[in-house]
Amino acid sequence: MLTQTTTRVLEPSDLDAALAVLDRDPVANAFVTARVRIAGLDPWRLGGEMWGWYEDGMLQSLCYAGANLVPICATERAVRGFADRARRAGRRCSSIVGPAEPTARLWQLLEPSWGPAREVRSHQPLMVTDRMPADVTPDPYVRRVRKDEMDTIMPACVAMFTEEVGVSPLAGDGGLLYQARVAELVGSGRSFARLDEHGKVVFKAEIGAATDDACQIQGVWVAPEYRGRGLAAPGMAAVLRYALADVAPVVSLYVNDFNTPARAAYRRVGFQEVGAFMSVLF
Repeated sequence: MLTQTTTRVLEPSDLDAALAVLDRDPVANAFVTARVRIAGLDPWRLGGEMWGWYEDGMLQSLCYAGANLVPICATERAVRGFADRARRAGRRCSSIVGPAEPTARLWQLLEPSWGPAREVRSHQPLMVTDRMPADVTPDPYVRRVRKDEMDTIMPACVAMFTEEVGVSPLAGDGGLLYQARVAELVGSGRSFARLDEHGKVVFKAEIGAATDDACQIQGVWVAPEYRGRGLAAPGMAAVLRYALADVAPVVSLYVNDFNTPARAAYRRVGFQEVGAFMSVLF
């Protein structure tokens, strides 16, 4: 039996069908779902195109093509279709990121024309919890960052990003886009920090992507001189308390597999591994 397949750029009228695909995995798809629910499918508002993979006229898989290339509920045939479109368009993204298996296959198909990558992180555990830990007391000094504290939180955000990604977010446009994103999180009450007696950030984290079903903690960072003092787990517990109370019933994050201290802190707070992401950095 012949099966008709095709890929195309989705339009605003495809929103309901796209959301139906995204809702198949609310946790893994939280980043893209949050953007789509706010911006719809208009490329200018979304910050990129949404590609759809159709089989027999039914939308089966998605791929967000913006600053990141993100395969979503992507079957093997969909991955091949997305790779063909990406190859023709040329690389415009700074990373490929998504569930490990389809992302690995997508990169395998794109590497001959897009490679080499600056770094490939092939296994980043996806961790989830829906409750507070019984044996970790939230750090009472972790609080929401105020709008007038941008100058306080920004150096910590830059340090975290540079350490995590390997390049400064201030490169290129001088950090305008990154500063706007930090300001957005602060303004929405989703940026958290603990300050020392001198007003310096010693722990920080944000609740990034957020939908009614799930949210994602990101940007977790402890100042180097404060590491090893047990601040991470109580700090995470404090952010988790805010997330569960104010944002969504399920909280997720993903972490580099080589970051043993972070993984231990997250497990202590009750996060459990439910899958894995992969990131290809350019």
